[in-house]
Amino acid sequence: MLAIVQSATISGVRGYPVDVEVHVVNGIPAFNIVGLPDASCREARDRVRAAFLSAGEEWPNKKITVNLAPSDLKKNGPSLDLAIAVGVLCALGRVDVVRIEKLGFLGELGLDGSIRGLRGALPMGDAIEAPAIVASVDNSAELSLLQHEVRPVATLGRLIACLNSEEPWPDPPEVSPPTIRREPLDIRDIRGQHTGKLALSLAAAGGHHLLMVGPPGAGKTMLAKRLPGLLPDLNERDALDVTRIHSAAGELRAGQIPIIDAPFRAPHHSASAVSLVGGGAKLMRPGEISLAHRGVLFLDELGEFGPGALDGLRQPLEERVVRVSRAHSTARYPADVLLVASMNPCPCGESGAPGACRCSDASRSRYHRRVSGPLLDRFDLRIGVQRPDAAELFGVPSGESSSEVAERVAAARQRALARSGCVNGALDQSALDHVAPLSEGARSILTSAVEQGRLSARGVGRVRAVARTIADIEDSGEDTVTVEQLCLAMSLRVDPFGFGR
Repeated sequence: MLAIVQSATISGVRGYPVDVEVHVVNGIPAFNIVGLPDASCREARDRVRAAFLSAGEEWPNKKITVNLAPSDLKKNGPSLDLAIAVGVLCALGRVDVVRIEKLGFLGELGLDGSIRGLRGALPMGDAIEAPAIVASVDNSAELSLLQHEVRPVATLGRLIACLNSEEPWPDPPEVSPPTIRREPLDIRDIRGQHTGKLALSLAAAGGHHLLMVGPPGAGKTMLAKRLPGLLPDLNERDALDVTRIHSAAGELRAGQIPIIDAPFRAPHHSASAVSLVGGGAKLMRPGEISLAHRGVLFLDELGEFGPGALDGLRQPLEERVVRVSRAHSTARYPADVLLVASMNPCPCGESGAPGACRCSDASRSRYHRRVSGPLLDRFDLRIGVQRPDAAELFGVPSGESSSEVAERVAAARQRALARSGCVNGALDQSALDHVAPLSEGARSILTSAVEQGRLSARGVGRVRAVARTIADIEDSGEDTVTVEQLCLAMSLRVDPFGFGR
């Protein structure tokens, strides 16, 4: 007899529907799985058989063939265990096939018959066409974000009883707000650093990438860690996208569903190119830049990252998406991030202090070359951060709190979204001509900067976008970029290493 069960598999951050076809006939006892399963998927035959016996079901002494359709799609992981078990039950006639026609099944089976949670349940559930999904209790919260009805079941034995109407289906999970929220750090705690605080507010308001260069202990990391507190909560659509990515990466925690805080990722400088961008030799997974989607990717000690890993970020930063191609598959990951980086001016960090720097010219040159000119050009804001003086360090904290700055940032973002549908950092050249026209004085200044080689063509657009954000923060009400706004934007785009960009 033949039974077909709906399920799904995952590649990257996307789920793909899979029809699990189970054929049971008399013959030499065997259990074969075909349809491009990977090693963990093939091992389902041992998990399903042990779960059958633990649930009190007799294992058939027949030939069982399982086909995972479509057969040209690689099947990853244990997500099909539950569907295979249900298919075997239906093919044996122990469960009526009519009972599973409007159900999809997702879950890994334990040897004791338990149904375990899965990595990537949310994108896989999104791929299932059936109106209801039977899944582990552990995945019920994230699946409840979809339009499907969710039926959480703890064990295979309980599932068999529910399918045969011997027991009622468990109640669906209640959708509750997340209980795990990030505790924002207050920007008021930072002493001095007025330029750094201004740059943070502009980066948050306009989505502008920020590079901070300064000696150790100046406060670069403190500034970066306070940036998430200036960003607004994610809207419903972005929250679902971010939750889907973290689900695919296996980093979703109970009480964090959906994710409504803007993500903040800070990988160590030993991170590889694959861990930053995404991909993998056998199992495609999102990288740090995708896990930071709609949030902040903070690269501390930028000069210590591998040059290849850093240059791998150039295309995603420009297009806000990652495309990974491998011999066996391709994947597309969202990567709309706010990149914030910090680094020392030289290996010892004391460059600029008379008599303090211990680095040779050659070592400084090697250190600077680790950050390529094209990558440096993608930072809209590039500022120097110096250590605060004694009066600021031991004085009373002053300035605005994070909540006050966040209100101004939210208002500026709202003006940009109402005007062009995106933050200013995402505007292209044609959009800038429309929303940020230049005054005659501002045009003359930019022309001179280009002729002197101080700005590239990309740099011109980035300076104009920052100037537009300055106008939004000031709520000037003017469409034309003024000389003052342009000069401030250019002063926040210094060239720390003399690349002449």
